[in-house]
Amino acid sequence: MAEKGKTIGVLTSGGDAPGMNAAIRAVVRSALYKGMKVKGIKRGYAGLLQEEIIDMEARHVSDTIQRGGTILQTARCMEFMEEEGQKAGADMCKKHGIECLVVIGGDGSFRGAEALAQHGISVIGIPGTIDLDIGCTDYTIGFDTAVNTAMQAIDKVRDTSTSHERCSIIEVMGRHAGYIALNCGIANGAEDILVPEFYDYDEQKLVDNIIATRKRGKKHHIIINAEGIGNSIGMAKRIEAATGMETRASILGHMQRGGSPTVKDRVTATMMGCYAVDLVEQDKYNRLVIERSGVITDVDLAEGLATKKEVDAYQMEICKRMSI
Repeated sequence: MAEKGKTIGVLTSGGDAPGMNAAIRAVVRSALYKGMKVKGIKRGYAGLLQEEIIDMEARHVSDTIQRGGTILQTARCMEFMEEEGQKAGADMCKKHGIECLVVIGGDGSFRGAEALAQHGISVIGIPGTIDLDIGCTDYTIGFDTAVNTAMQAIDKVRDTSTSHERCSIIEVMGRHAGYIALNCGIANGAEDILVPEFYDYDEQKLVDNIIATRKRGKKHHIIINAEGIGNSIGMAKRIEAATGMETRASILGHMQRGGSPTVKDRVTATMMGCYAVDLVEQDKYNRLVIERSGVITDVDLAEGLATKKEVDAYQMEICKRMSI
């Protein structure tokens, strides 16, 4: 076991995700419980380079588990993508006596952590991203809250779409991954789901499907469109012109990142945060905390980053069955 009195750092990086505060809280309180010191780094890697580093006590994370966003704030940092910036970040960690840096974020954040590891800084990653696109883990903090937020919004749009006998294109987040779109498509009973992994950009298929479902007596048509495909407004205009069916686009945007986290995100974030501190106590570094088959565990950082994740083709097939 590691000696007590270690100093660990914690930051959130990249896009914010509901549950990040629960993870920060777990890291801070678990570390203090084990006699460690905690340095909170504001605004991610940008804040690390600017030395926005504070000592964290239990009071800093009081009344935060139910809050969305991140109390440590986050930012994108182009400077950290360069070798010079990465070395400066490692030097800043050494200056403040940070023996292990806990990084809460997504794939890009973990690439930054990997760079710090190459400069001699021990790191542990906790997956926090609404996109669910980290290949080595079954779950990422924030997804459940985001997909429920989107589902509830789509239900509301569906109501007015039915009232007006309208086609509605609803764009959800997911620049490179279609997990939010796919899950909402199933949960909201969408007629079409467009995800980056499967969409062939053949709008005529959409037009044909709309015409076919109207002939079967359907009075509305819901299309869930992932952000990575985008162009929902232009798509709506083209579909209306081709089908004669009034078509409107709704872009849900960043509302999916906010809001109070669900039970799943609060519990998973807490478990992952505590597990990360356990790894520090065991001197087990350069790891990613993951959930696999419902169990919180860990994998090597490089191995985890090399793992690819694919959208389930069977789930896409289920969507087609349900849309008849």
